[in-house]
Amino acid sequence: MYAVFQIGSKQYKVAEGDVIRTEKLDTPVGGSVPFETVMLIADGENVSFGAPYISGAKVSASVTAHGDAKKIIVMRYKPKKGYHKKKGHRQPYTELTITSITK
Repeated sequence: MYAVFQIGSKQYKVAEGDVIRTEKLDTPVGGSVPFETVMLIADGENVSFGAPYISGAKVSASVTAHGDAKKIIVMRYKPKKGYHKKKGHRQPYTELTITSITK
């Protein structure tokens, strides 16, 4: 059984027990997060589509960890002018473990 659901503007395809990284959520580590924006649920040959979401469907997840991703470096320069600028940042993330998918 798997489901496609939405967090913010991103969609994720998950099954029970999967671990995903999403944008940072405010839930503390060990907390539970329900997602009700489920777009598709497939159980073998039975597939349910939403228009745009399936009413009553829910994907539950528990927060495993919070952290920062690898550093992204942005380099700007203008040729022949001696202009160089280096910037970087680390994007925060939340790691989720999918606990259940219900219709």
